[in-house]
Amino acid sequence: MTKRPIRIGVQLQPQHADYKSIRATAAAAEEAGVDIVFNWDHFYPLYGDPDGMHFECWTMLGAWAESTSRVEIGALVTCNSYRNPELLADMARTVDHISDGRLILGIGSGWFEKDYNEYGYEFGTAGGRLNDLAEALPRIESRLGKLNPAPTRKIPVLIGGGGEKKTLRLVAKHADIWHGFGDAETIERKVGILKQHCADVGRDPAEIEISCGVGGSPSPSAPPAELGPKLLAHGVTLFTVGIGGPNYDLGVLREWIDWRDAQNS
Repeated sequence: MTKRPIRIGVQLQPQHADYKSIRATAAAAEEAGVDIVFNWDHFYPLYGDPDGMHFECWTMLGAWAESTSRVEIGALVTCNSYRNPELLADMARTVDHISDGRLILGIGSGWFEKDYNEYGYEFGTAGGRLNDLAEALPRIESRLGKLNPAPTRKIPVLIGGGGEKKTLRLVAKHADIWHGFGDAETIERKVGILKQHCADVGRDPAEIEISCGVGGSPSPSAPPAELGPKLLAHGVTLFTVGIGGPNYDLGVLREWIDWRDAQNS
């Protein structure tokens, strides 16, 4: 089996900043050598002033498809509740074409109650939202197969979330990338559970790229000590640094890019 290269992503959180700053930061991250530029799918900031500046996810991805040229782009992650599955598939196909095949379709079941309440979506329960995601994923796959023109490639599906009974089973059935959170021990346990779900549905777990949100330096000399190597040992090959506005500091991201280059050389 071919060894996966290490990749570095950045999540530019579209909060507390004007769009010119966000666009400039996406360009700077691409210039620095990042592999993927993500945003997120919310309507209000997740921290800081709860009513601070914020921009919509998929409109921004369409703009990034034109303003970038090399990096993959996507949401980390799209909230399944906010769009009809067939519409979301069509949106993804369209951004895939605008970007010449650089879209990753990141999706999850949703969790931020303020978004739901303010925009008129039914919040329901966590289990109900996961059931909705399970129902939506085959509809998205079906619609992607019917669209004319078809996507430029098999659009990679990233599923975010760590639920061990439902979410990781959906990953085993539908995802090309699993995105999780936590320390190395947490990731190790969840990867083991994901492998069991893959065995249950007849899927080779090696087909699924393991992604993790990270913070701080990857180097052994800085806390958290040896974060990059520890996660890598448990199968993580996509490391994504979250950066918030209004002043987007790419310093830590550049450390991870340098670490990637040393590991991949």
